[in-house]
Amino acid sequence: MANSYPLLSDEPALQDLLAFRAVAETVADAIFDDELDPVAVGLSGAWGSGKTSVLELVKSEIEDRSATADGKVLVIPTQPWGYDPSVGPKESLIAEVLAALNEEFNTEDPIGKAGLEAFKKLVKKVNWSKAVKMAARTAITMQLPNVDDVFDLVSDDPESLETEKGMAAFRKDFEGLLGDPALQHLSRVVVLVDDLDRCLPDTVVDTLEAIRLFLSAKGMSFVIAADEDRVAEAIQQKFGTRPGGPEDEDPAKLYLHKIVQTTIPLPALSRFDTEAYLFLLLAKIDSEVGEATYEHLVAQCDDLRIDGGSLDDIEVQESGALGELLVTAARLTPILYEKFHGNPRRIKRFLNDLNVRRAISSRRGFTLKADEVAKLMVLERILVDDFRTVLGWLASNQLRDKLESLELAANGTAEPMDTKSSKATEETSVKGTRSSTAKPEEKTPAATRENAFTDTLRRWAKLPPTLDATAISGYLYLAASFAKIEVIDAGLPERLRDLAAALASGLKLDRAGVTDATLKALPELDAQTLVSHLGRRTRDQPSIQKFTVESLLRISHEHPVTLPNVIAALKGLPAVDVEPATIVKLRPLEAASFQPLLDIWKTSTEDEQLQAAIRVVEGGWSKINGN
Repeated sequence: MANSYPLLSDEPALQDLLAFRAVAETVADAIFDDELDPVAVGLSGAWGSGKTSVLELVKSEIEDRSATADGKVLVIPTQPWGYDPSVGPKESLIAEVLAALNEEFNTEDPIGKAGLEAFKKLVKKVNWSKAVKMAARTAITMQLPNVDDVFDLVSDDPESLETEKGMAAFRKDFEGLLGDPALQHLSRVVVLVDDLDRCLPDTVVDTLEAIRLFLSAKGMSFVIAADEDRVAEAIQQKFGTRPGGPEDEDPAKLYLHKIVQTTIPLPALSRFDTEAYLFLLLAKIDSEVGEATYEHLVAQCDDLRIDGGSLDDIEVQESGALGELLVTAARLTPILYEKFHGNPRRIKRFLNDLNVRRAISSRRGFTLKADEVAKLMVLERILVDDFRTVLGWLASNQLRDKLESLELAANGTAEPMDTKSSKATEETSVKGTRSSTAKPEEKTPAATRENAFTDTLRRWAKLPPTLDATAISGYLYLAASFAKIEVIDAGLPERLRDLAAALASGLKLDRAGVTDATLKALPELDAQTLVSHLGRRTRDQPSIQKFTVESLLRISHEHPVTLPNVIAALKGLPAVDVEPATIVKLRPLEAASFQPLLDIWKTSTEDEQLQAAIRVVEGGWSKINGN
């Protein structure tokens, strides 16, 4: 069965969705510039900025250009972060370069055989006792596909590369090797270095020293993709240098710039790039978008980026899949662009998290649309403090009222409220969260003024669509469990929590476990507190009214003093959410007390089933009264 919520791969993109080809072409220009031969080019960007994807584009660009070059361009990708820790980083990089060159000798040709002899002399200058012998037993064999071809060349007493004399000799011999007739078919050797900024200081410096060994040989090029600041910090730690002053260049960067001639910064995504990237990622995992259509969308986004247009210029059916994806991308862009600072990986991870939530939610029975989950994800993953605030509303069973109030504050005009009374009703419901414990009859939406909510929360509320508290409560409980946050109504005394849970339980056995005698024995204040709690919970989660209304009526029977609050709690349940079975439960009760409640529901709905249930109850009351 096809996955309805597929995840995006974190592997380097083979398709340019970020307009990074311009950067890749600029890097390739430097590599193919004979005036810069040899050259080391830095490609600097923060974590997740797309450096590895750009390296893939550089590789593709080199391969395209090498088709028309004078000779073959040998491309060697390497990742120092993945080097075997038991083998020196310098030896590891040298091993990868030499192993790749080893493949280029034609041993069936006399010239190739002669070149191989020169290659053997160079190999003997490396401490293969450490590098190659170890490779036979470690994962570095994956980096040396032809280790057997050079294994018999191992020398246990090589000239050391740790001395200037040994390094100078290696440089001279390597330059001679590249000029050997056996390798005349090679015009350039390009080493693509990735993830250097992930390495420990020793590995960073040793890798740079190995690169320095090669940079005297014409035809050698390096592209080093790393966050320059992180690499400089590693150099600083290795040599114990201090940062440079305001007018002096940092000594660590001076060292780096001795090796890397120029650094090309990888630009963060613009607002347009963020929206286009979101749209293209969403389209990529949408089963309704075919390959040809997707290619056309990528090309359209590229053209719009150059022409200064907007995604509104992409012609799609508003009611179709692409139209919905455009809307979702447009809604998410403002906050994601600001909070993720144009970082492609963070955007991609957000979408993956979104699909994980949608998949789990659907299997838990929460029927939420993609844009609804996306809006909740913004709250959960980006606006963390506000997320805790909303969980506090959920815990105190005021999610519905608070969301309505927030909607007014964000998109309408809220009436002023009494600041003192507001502060007096605040309680902590979730650790680090403030929430109100107002009584059900207090109309929170009409009582809350705009400054009761943070600017970020009001901004979040402006994001479409408007959320239904009843529909999202299950998702919020799920999200809280992912975040390991306990959702507890701290306004409910601990002595009453188990009792309240049993009275709201869907299991008849749980509710029956609370006997009439138990309810009767409750102090009046505790009974009122339970009524307030169950009333708020019924309003917030109408789906459990079958159980909570029954419990409310039981409490009012054992404690008649709570009857006005029970009726007030039921009035807080909008007619649109009332179930016929709830109305029927009122039939054996006093008409004088509950008729006003029925009148409200009667005039607030045209639902025929509810109207029929009301007529049944009123008919029963009429018979009792002899009418």
